[in-house]
Amino acid sequence: MNKRWKIAQYFELKWWKRYLNEKDIQEYLANKKKYWQRLYDLVSKEVQIGPGKSILELGCGPSGLYLLFDKNNITAVDPLLDEYEKHLNIFSKAAYPNTKFITTTIEEYKNNEEFDVVFCMNAINHVSDIELAYAKLAACAKKGGKIIVSIDAHNYAFCKFLFRLLPGDILHPHQYDLGEYEIFLQKNQCKILQTELVKKEFFFSHYMMVAEKMN
Repeated sequence: MNKRWKIAQYFELKWWKRYLNEKDIQEYLANKKKYWQRLYDLVSKEVQIGPGKSILELGCGPSGLYLLFDKNNITAVDPLLDEYEKHLNIFSKAAYPNTKFITTTIEEYKNNEEFDVVFCMNAINHVSDIELAYAKLAACAKKGGKIIVSIDAHNYAFCKFLFRLLPGDILHPHQYDLGEYEIFLQKNQCKILQTELVKKEFFFSHYMMVAEKMN
């Protein structure tokens, strides 16, 4: 799995370079902020984030939720942050003074504090060790804290089986369905409060899940 993860990380950076080629920086960032606001609105009844709430964003990417919550103290973690800053003109750590950026994987992140809200958006099936990554999400949340995870979940068992055998989705080393993702949270003493369908496609559907850490 580690080899497949390294390949996925290589192609992740390559994807971002190609995707952002010739895009207007300010227009892209403004649209990305609107996108995060739309997703947050879907779960805002369960997850209320005032200015004093502490936020951890695991797998933040080069344009994460720190764009939206600029009144909060945020810790943002991603293994490719240094590469993003070097190669992508949309990302500079200095542009977000309220955010503490840490270049590491979710699994290797050393959490010295617990957070009110933990986000992991479009990232959990990019990790090397998904069991450890979910355990880290739970470990980083305060008791009663909220964990928000977005995932691409398989719609069909047969397609899931094929994708596990073949590199049909090279950016995502892990292939699971919605029920399996729910179990990952429940195994880590998290109660699922909301599951929101964001976008339905043929092979995968994109969901956002909200959970509360119980212990």
